[in-house]
Order: sequence, then C-alpha cells, then structure tokens
Amino acid sequence: MHFRNGNIISGNAKVVRNVNRSVILNIIREMQPISRVQLAKMSGLNKSTVSSIVAELLGEQLVFEEENQDRNVGRNPINLRLKLGEHFVGAINIDSGTTRLAIADIDGSVKDSLSIPTESGNPEAFVRRCVASLLELRKRAKVLCLEGIGVSVASIVDPVNSIVTVAPNLGWKDFAIGTLLQSLCADEGVISVDNDSKSSALAELWFGKHDMRLSNFVFLSVGRGIGTGIVVEGKLLAGQYHASGEFGHMTLFEGGHECACGNLGCWEAYASDKATVTRFSELSGSDAFGGGAGNMQDIIDLAVGSDARAREVLAETGRYLGLGISNILKALDPQAVIVGGRVTQVWDILYPEIARVVNRRAFLDKSNDVRILPTSLTVRPELLGAATLAIKEFFNDYKITI
Repeated sequence: MHFRNGNIISGNAKVVRNVNRSVILNIIREMQPISRVQLAKMSGLNKSTVSSIVAELLGEQLVFEEENQDRNVGRNPINLRLKLGEHFVGAINIDSGTTRLAIADIDGSVKDSLSIPTESGNPEAFVRRCVASLLELRKRAKVLCLEGIGVSVASIVDPVNSIVTVAPNLGWKDFAIGTLLQSLCADEGVISVDNDSKSSALAELWFGKHDMRLSNFVFLSVGRGIGTGIVVEGKLLAGQYHASGEFGHMTLFEGGHECACGNLGCWEAYASDKATVTRFSELSGSDAFGGGAGNMQDIIDLAVGSDARAREVLAETGRYLGLGISNILKALDPQAVIVGGRVTQVWDILYPEIARVVNRRAFLDKSNDVRILPTSLTVRPELLGAATLAIKEFFNDYKITI
C-alpha cells in the first residue's frame, strides 16, 4: 500500500486500512468530484481496496455518488463528493474583547453562529459559559451531536496538551483548557486547541481560494495585536515551545512606542488596529470620533467615505505593515503572505504602501516572486480556523484499533 507521496504503509492490517481510509477521504475532499479510478491512481491503492473503502464511506454518510453527465461518453462515470449536512463540528474563537462561536459543516461552511462578550477574570467560569452557549447553538441548528470542537485563542498555546500557556490580553497563564473542555464535552468528539493566528493559517490552507496552490506561506493576522501562522510544506510550524510566529513582537524601532508586552518598538505597537486608532486620535484631536470612543471600523468607514485623515493614517499603517512583512520575507522566504483582519476592507489604500516598502527593502530582488494578498476567506479567519482544527482531526482520524 502507498500514500500519494509514495511512502509505504505497513504494519497491523487494521492500522493500514484505517490510514488508507483517511488518505482516500482526504483525496475526495481535495479533488472532488473524483471517480474511483482516479482515486486508485492518486492513492497508489489497488481498485478493490479503493472500492471497499468507498463503500464504507458511503455507508457512513461521509460521501455520496453523482453521475457525471457527459454526452461524449457511452456510459457516464460515477463521481464522489463529500456529503454535507450529516457531520458537524463546533468552533470557539476566544479574543480579548469578543468570543465567537459557530457550528460548521465538514467543508467549513457555517450553519449558525453567535458572539458573546469575553470575560477574562475567571477562565474556567468563562469556558463553561462558552460550552453552554455552543451546545445551545447546536440545539438551535438542529444538530444532534458534534464530531469535534475546535478552539482558537489569542495566546501562546500548547496544542499537544491543550494548554493556554500565556494570554497577556486575557490575563490567563498555564490554563488547562483542554482538560476542562473534555470534562464538559465528553460526547462531542475530539477537542483541539491552538493559537488564533495559527488556526487562521490552517483555515486558509484548507479552505482558501487563490489562483495558486499554497504550501509555503505566512498568514498575517492584523487586529488588536499582530500574529502570524507559518505553513511550511503544507504543515503548520509550531516551534519547540509552541511560540513560532510571534512576529508582532519583533523590534521595529529600538526605543520606540511601548507595546502591550512591555517592550519598546514592537511591530504590534505600530501596525495593529489599536495602534492605528491611537494615531488617528492623535492626528484628529478631541473630535476624532465626534467626541466618543472610536474603533478601527470607524476609521475604515471614514476612509471609504474619502476622509483624508483616515486615509492618511491607514496609509501609514500600510507602511508599517510593509516593514514587518519585508523582515518576514527575509526570514522565511515564503511563496505568499496572506493578510487577514479588518484592514483588508481598505486593501486599495494599504497594499500600495505595503508593496512600496517591500520592494524597497527586498533581498536579492525577491519581492517580485512573493505574493502579498488579502485573505480569501469569507468567514472570520480565527473562527473558521477554530472549526478547521476540529475538521482536520475528523479527516485525519485513523480510528486505530490494534
């Protein structure tokens, strides 16, 4: 037996079969619609094995058959697609201001969602509230049970042990969120937890729609802070201590503005939404938002309405983003940088400034080869990322029994 990459699968017969089952299911997910003959060619498995596994998947309501209507052939081939509306996952995205929850199908489409204010004071009590809200949402969506729950958190996360190591904006440290979730959701499938930016990168990898096949890229999440998820050869880069991608806290200007982390001159202190709002308030004075407290969306709305001050401040944010991105390109040499966050709503203002800075600071004239693009995801990346954490476990669940 062989994987698509040619590696031999060997060992216990049940292990081999279940791994092959996962391989077939993932090929269908990625290449649908696809025939059994094509599955055999791509997987390297013989036709009888493919047919047997497909029969199991049909019986489990994971795939369905459709006839390919082609008048140019004598007998229309039968293709396979994922069957939707049968298997769902739960998603929880915990950020410092707002927590978002969703029920999603296995293709990443959201069936229902809601938002609640984040309460960071007592993490255990808040997670209990999140679970209660998610289960109520599941009931509202008329879903009997979940195949798994994915949780993305604005923090450094140990995904192996499902521990929030440190979340500065939440005030959480060494919080065993996975253990708590398992006790509260014993009947809701596998629990998977990770950093929000890494989860966003995973969502872009699985469900992004670009005119190229992404396998080595950086997802740049611009919000209250700045985070990145790094994908290398189709896999998320975690790091030895699960802290890879903290580019938001690289020093942009020695002795510069104070960052939330306590250091001076961090990229986040210049290019985040919070930094943009601060600059706009300083430029506009007390009438910045008509006397009230404003936010990033207010500035974007003003810029869309041709407010010169808002456009100037956003262009400056673009320049700061360009400085950080140019450093990322030197460090990682990705094929693309995908940007997510509210800033993508004014991409026409930001991108020319980003490109100008990157082109000026490019190393070995590499800027022309790297694409800098807004996210293609229509669902909030951090929330879809949480769903993808659970969906990934579902598709990679080998169900190994020896």
